[in-house]
Amino acid sequence: MHEPTPFRAGIGFATGRKSFRKVLRTNVYNWQESGLVADRNVSLNLFVAYDLDYNKTRTQDYTQLHRDLTDQIDRRWFIGSRNIEEETASLAQDGVLTPAEARMLFGKGYAGKRNAVLYMAIKNKMDCLVFLDDDEYPLAVTRSSNGALWSGQEVLAEHLRHIGEVDITHGHHCGYVSPIPQIRFDDTLTASDFRLFIEAISNDILQWEKIESIMQDGGVTYADKHILTRHTPEVVEESLGLKFISGANLCINLTDPTRVFPFYNPPGARGEDTFLATCLHDRSVLRIPTYSFHDGFSTYQCLLDGVLPIRLKQIRADHPDVANRFFKACIGWIRYKPLLLKITRPAEFDALTASIREKLTTSLPALCDYFREPRFMEVLSEFEKYTRRSDLHLAEFAKTRVAWAKLMDHLTASRG
Repeated sequence: MHEPTPFRAGIGFATGRKSFRKVLRTNVYNWQESGLVADRNVSLNLFVAYDLDYNKTRTQDYTQLHRDLTDQIDRRWFIGSRNIEEETASLAQDGVLTPAEARMLFGKGYAGKRNAVLYMAIKNKMDCLVFLDDDEYPLAVTRSSNGALWSGQEVLAEHLRHIGEVDITHGHHCGYVSPIPQIRFDDTLTASDFRLFIEAISNDILQWEKIESIMQDGGVTYADKHILTRHTPEVVEESLGLKFISGANLCINLTDPTRVFPFYNPPGARGEDTFLATCLHDRSVLRIPTYSFHDGFSTYQCLLDGVLPIRLKQIRADHPDVANRFFKACIGWIRYKPLLLKITRPAEFDALTASIREKLTTSLPALCDYFREPRFMEVLSEFEKYTRRSDLHLAEFAKTRVAWAKLMDHLTASRG
């Protein structure tokens, strides 16, 4: 008798950090501990799209893995810019995509790297793909009167338990989820000023009530003990035109490629997971009770070596690296806000963009003074630019989905 074909799980990273290999090591040991490595009914396959320009890294920083890691993984694919160029040239030569369509799907940016991983996983007949981030660790941190309490999380195992039932599963995040630092309001920047700013740039996950609570906790998001103890998944319902998902701690069912959508973000923006979320009206999405610790400021890589801090540090706004990261995040957020409104609230687009413009005009001078960073005024100019281009980006988003559908039809036919 033939043994049954194992469930083929893809694990995807879109990365540009040298710390990737340490993060992978921690995750592999986690898979070993949870029994996945020894489970003959599961095949673990690694897909890594890497960016050498992000942090001036070398190919070897991603591909040279220690033997004790590679022995735990069945197959590995490393996807650099040359691999993407060769693959897209082949697709164009075969008439599957035009060169312009290939550039839309696999060009520079966050969405292009994620699409490359997603495409390669489907091409190589994975049953699902779990996206993990290179700054997230399989841990949950909760707060007690005596300090931080840590618990290991079976992130991959939990996704595999549930993905056969639905189109998408995604988990929770704790740690330094938001790049917004601890702010001590004063006459330079009042709570009212900052609230106006947050309301202007807010999106599906960035809202004033949440931000206010996080700032009171020193910039830290703690895991919900009820979620950890109840251990019950929740169906994600549609709200404001999307079904919320996260870009990592995310699993996509690949058994029917025609049900899979691509990632997209406007040039230079973020929001690739948000725009995917706007496509999920008739897809089933499940939020599973597992956490990842987000090390958003790269200050807790000691966790990868087994050192568990007793208390988590506050993220102070007076540190130049913190202010710079916050500024870059604000630019990334505001660049995708117009397209999100165009998709989810088209009838109110003009009124909403006028309100955002007014709030930014009022609040940004105070942010410039508080952070001693005049570049924050660029948030308004970027908003104006991306508002003018929102129709162009909407059309590009639609073309991206059409091109992806052609590609999925091709792969489905190739599967036979």
